[in-house]
Amino acid sequence: MAGKQSSPAVELEVGEHAIRVSNPDRVYFPASGATKLDLVNYYLSVGEGIVRALRDRPCMLHRFPTGITGEKVHQKRLPRGAPDWVETARVFFPRYKRTADELCVTELASVIWAVQMSTVEFHPWNSRVPEIEKPDEWRIDLDPMPDCPFDRTRRVADVCWELLDELGIRGFPKTSGGSGLHIYVRIEQEWVFKDVRRAALAFAREVERRAPDDVTTTWWRKDRDPSMLFVDYNQNARDHTMASAYSVRGNPDATVSTPFDWPELADLDPRDFTIATVPERFAKLGDLTAEIDDVAFSLEPLLEWADRDERDGKETPPEPDADSD
Repeated sequence: MAGKQSSPAVELEVGEHAIRVSNPDRVYFPASGATKLDLVNYYLSVGEGIVRALRDRPCMLHRFPTGITGEKVHQKRLPRGAPDWVETARVFFPRYKRTADELCVTELASVIWAVQMSTVEFHPWNSRVPEIEKPDEWRIDLDPMPDCPFDRTRRVADVCWELLDELGIRGFPKTSGGSGLHIYVRIEQEWVFKDVRRAALAFAREVERRAPDDVTTTWWRKDRDPSMLFVDYNQNARDHTMASAYSVRGNPDATVSTPFDWPELADLDPRDFTIATVPERFAKLGDLTAEIDDVAFSLEPLLEWADRDERDGKETPPEPDADSD
């Protein structure tokens, strides 16, 4: 019995590079029938945004060689066979005393090549080369527990928005691609990961003070109320990554981690943002993170809050385990 024939490859010109997309008709998202080529075309449609989100950052790839119903590969090292124009960043993993050369996007062609290599999700570090040990991005992760309604997540995001405004800090919100929300803040590249996490914890505790019925900062997951929202300061620890802005998520609905404007929050439904809908939104609104690099903010006010909390007897929880390499 003859085996099933694969569809012919498609060659694309992306910038100065030709990229061969094999198995373009392979269905990656069975719920919608979206194919590998649909995924490629999605990333081409948001090229400016995805490159801005990834530029100069070590990036872990979530690869699905046979589509999202198959094996998921968490890949830190650049996949074999990369063209010589695909750039990398070398990172060190102290726990394993090893290094890895991770994808470091500098142009859209690198993104499309990674998709050709079955990448669906892009998870960049919150630091950039050459200062990999000093983050330039503070990430506020609003992580709902299993029974947390989205209205609660929305309320907490409102509190964060208000608090950032009081601090004179501009935060850029996005959906997570799941049930949570993320807020990214560009920061001065002066602090190491432990400092940024400590500042993030101080912010999370202040949000908890203002919304005690909605928010928890409890360290152990088993000790959290399943209806609450966890403000996850641990996403600022070294080698912890989140899906970038404009990254597709590996779920049946092909949702996208999508930037939005704060006034949209009241009516926001993250399920509306998919590889089928975001291209038109991007064409209409452009990249809503386009100004994120315009101003870098200081963490000093938050570190002063951290000092205050520690004087009051609050302890800084231990560093979480990093992902293995």
